[in-house]
Amino acid sequence: MQRYGRRNRPFYRIAAVEKRARRDGPVIENLGWYNPLAPDATKQLEINDERVKYWLSKGAQPSDTMRDFLAKRGLVDVKAWEADRAEDRKLVEERKAKAAAEGEKKA
Repeated sequence: MQRYGRRNRPFYRIAAVEKRARRDGPVIENLGWYNPLAPDATKQLEINDERVKYWLSKGAQPSDTMRDFLAKRGLVDVKAWEADRAEDRKLVEERKAKAAAEGEKKA
């Protein structure tokens, strides 16, 4: 999501970008927009579902916020995502425990 708009009036463009590019860097393709301050909830979000499905099939990884938006529209498998997140957390905890154990051995 690329932030636009003025101060205290955010507006976001949803875009496919290279992973290494900065947040407001070069865009491969614009996929929609999000206006969190729109008074009508139905007019807050517009996403091109076909193109999002295409980019996800090519291996694009949405941010956590975008994954929530896509999950609400049924474009992302939420259960698989939660399982991946749980695995990641488990690996991080194991690494921390291993590092702590090695630190105790050195001391």
